[in-house]
Amino acid sequence: MRGAVYVDGFNLYHAIDDLRQQHLKWLDLWRLGELVARGHASSIEEVVFCSAYFPGNHGKKVRHTAYKDALENAGVRCLMGHTTKEPMECKTEINGCGNRWDQPREKETDINLALSLYNGAIDDIYDVAFLITADTDQAATLKMVRRRFADKQLIAVYPPGRQVSKHLRDLTDKQIRLKEQHIDECLFPPMVMAKGKRTIIRPHEYAPPEDWVHPDKRPK
Repeated sequence: MRGAVYVDGFNLYHAIDDLRQQHLKWLDLWRLGELVARGHASSIEEVVFCSAYFPGNHGKKVRHTAYKDALENAGVRCLMGHTTKEPMECKTEINGCGNRWDQPREKETDINLALSLYNGAIDDIYDVAFLITADTDQAATLKMVRRRFADKQLIAVYPPGRQVSKHLRDLTDKQIRLKEQHIDECLFPPMVMAKGKRTIIRPHEYAPPEDWVHPDKRPK
């Protein structure tokens, strides 16, 4: 059975951010795909990461870029959307405080995720697809794939701390709930290298605790 993994970058990021363990953000998605595929698929044919850069914070942009480059070194296909700014106004209590600001809104991530899953079925890349998200907006995508490609298996993979959605559950063959330990087992090393590509250095903000041991160096 051939597997493929489709990742909602923002949905996964915020779930990991809620764990308050910054080093877990240095996550090897190809390795995570191999982990969730155990017992369901014998190979991973593609991993697609859908996200977007947020403006206004240079440090975050640098870390996000480093992470995207590390993923690409690992063979992950990264589809980056864009952001827009939506005018907002404080409306707390009765009259609100009147404060106004521009709220960044990411665009294209949901569409890129949906099209990647659907195109993977059209191109017969996978027999079983793993969709990493808890976003119920993807129910429409799953419904479309299910209707058009009844022979494809669909597995919903929920980020840590996210609840199983009835909308996604009813449209998938199986559900997997990721835990913190699964993320911990799939982290990149400090340097991510690939033949013919620039070596990517882990941002210092993602350095693990001093007593942390990389999975490759743990006793078997």
